[in-house]
Amino acid sequence: MTDSRLSASSARLPRIIQGGMGVAVSDWSLARAVSAAGELGVVSGTGIDTVLLRRLQDGDPGGEMRRALARFPNAPLAQACLDRYFRPEDRAPGGAYARIPLPTAERHREAWVMTLLGSFVEVTLAREGHERPVGLNLLTKLQLHTLPALYGAMLAGVGTVIMGAGIPREIPGILDAFAAGRPGTLKLDVKGGEPVTLTFDPAEFGLPAAVLPRPNFYPVVSSHVLAGVLAKKASGPVQGFVVEGPTAGGHNAPPRGALTLDARGQPVYGERDAADLGAMRALGLPFWLAGGYGGAGGLRDALAAGAAGIQVGTLFAYAEESGLRADLKGAVRAQAHAGQLDVLTDPLASPTGFPFKVVTLPGTLSEPEVYAGRERVCDIGYLREAYRTPDGRVGWRCPAEPVDAYCAKGGAQADTLGRKCLCNALMADAGYAQTQRGAQVEPGLLTSGDGLNDLSHWPEGGYRAADVLRVLRG
Repeated sequence: MTDSRLSASSARLPRIIQGGMGVAVSDWSLARAVSAAGELGVVSGTGIDTVLLRRLQDGDPGGEMRRALARFPNAPLAQACLDRYFRPEDRAPGGAYARIPLPTAERHREAWVMTLLGSFVEVTLAREGHERPVGLNLLTKLQLHTLPALYGAMLAGVGTVIMGAGIPREIPGILDAFAAGRPGTLKLDVKGGEPVTLTFDPAEFGLPAAVLPRPNFYPVVSSHVLAGVLAKKASGPVQGFVVEGPTAGGHNAPPRGALTLDARGQPVYGERDAADLGAMRALGLPFWLAGGYGGAGGLRDALAAGAAGIQVGTLFAYAEESGLRADLKGAVRAQAHAGQLDVLTDPLASPTGFPFKVVTLPGTLSEPEVYAGRERVCDIGYLREAYRTPDGRVGWRCPAEPVDAYCAKGGAQADTLGRKCLCNALMADAGYAQTQRGAQVEPGLLTSGDGLNDLSHWPEGGYRAADVLRVLRG
């Protein structure tokens, strides 16, 4: 496909994709604002089962959760969720949230029901009041929750699925199967053994077989090589790519070749880690550039390079409509104006082993004393690793769980150094912090792109998603 044909095709596509930031930072309110303004708003499906669970236990003060659940095709299933978890009077002050039992490869129905409902609710609310498409972002690493998250979003009419933090080769075929009214299957990676096949059959959740609109699929890639592999060897058609550089927030792809660290302990990226945009254009599929394109000229530069547009996360994360806690937004904006912000690419923080961008902010796990003072606990478990036990069963472990427990499961103690519980920390960022034993409230941990200090150019008192779009559009 020539550049001119690609440009003509891209004219029908969004120029700006709002980043899918979890947990619940890219919530339905932010996505709805961006999509209603003519670009692609994206909700995060990461941890969406726990997000719905905790919103209901907080009393659903705006009534949005109940309004969306009333539209779910299996009314008894939605009502059972409300009967069990909705707390009209909110939780007792300082009380702990009720938890969903940690799912396993064999026992996961409760987590799947809540993921199915949560994904449906989030997309339904994001689509209210306008006719523009809405996207869903998932992490490939969270394999155990992927199938119900995809199906719930498709039931609600999601227009695009975006997935990174891994190689989502199986996802296009799953979307094809769900769109045709068939069950979807996904292989769960098991370290030290063969994968386990997971199957989501709508009939098992009281949902009749139905033909659903098949959403676009845009995998997040860091290299043209991976994009080429997915374009040719994925289980179904891919409609485009998000090409993410190492300056983007959240998880980053590791540098290619031998790992080298700078004086601060950050991975060093070089020319080999930059995607070849000429090779991307040659694939003939639209792509959006992410990481460092959140300035006034970012969109212009991306279009000039042959991209369909840009994906931007950090600026939207601190907009009024995002799900990030208001006090954290205010603290970051104030420090940006004082010139005191710092973002560290931490190679150890994430249990996944991927480098993870961390904002240095008082009171969060970025501070060594806060990290050291938190008692290790793994009670949400999204980033656990499945492994084959000596007796042939599938076990679960996480390098951020208690060290003794991890080592007893065959994990290496060295792998636990510096690991942080992103599951609980990111829930805390969105205002859903768990109260643990001893009345200890989980601290947060912010992630943002390297361009976080650009917030100094924005009003310290706050701004809206529409303001971001105006600047990005030039």
